Amino acid sequence: MSGNRLDIGSYFCKYRNMPTALSKKSMENVPKYADMLSAMGTEPRLRIVRLLLSAHPEGMVVNEIGEELEIPGSTLSHHLEKLKNEDLVQVRREGTFLRYTANTSALQELLGFLYAECCTRNKVVEPQRIVCCK
Repeated sequence: MSGNRLDIGSYFCKYRNMPTALSKKSMENVPKYADMLSAMGTEPRLRIVRLLLSAHPEGMVVNEIGEELEIPGSTLSHHLEKLKNEDLVQVRREGTFLRYTANTSALQELLGFLYAECCTRNKVVEPQRIVCCK
């Protein structure tokens, strides 16, 4: 500070007293969220997640997913494994079948992280425009 003037850049930078929408926990989870978004960053995986969300809460067995999306079994297994590793889908064995469901709590956490920045902190997107479809 020189005279009565406040060096705003230094004040905000050094003391970090501007409110942020992201909690410390959210900031620590940024690498996790990046991996989740990366896992959904291919067209087949994004289609799988959308399909499993539409089949929630029952989910679908692997062959149903493959038939619906026209993805060969070996390729589908690879995509499902990647989604499972990032906790975006859950799997349970039913006899000889594997039933996959969307992990809605993980997706809710990821969407909450994105929502906090776009709609709460700087209001770049109006919340009503997300939850309301035209």
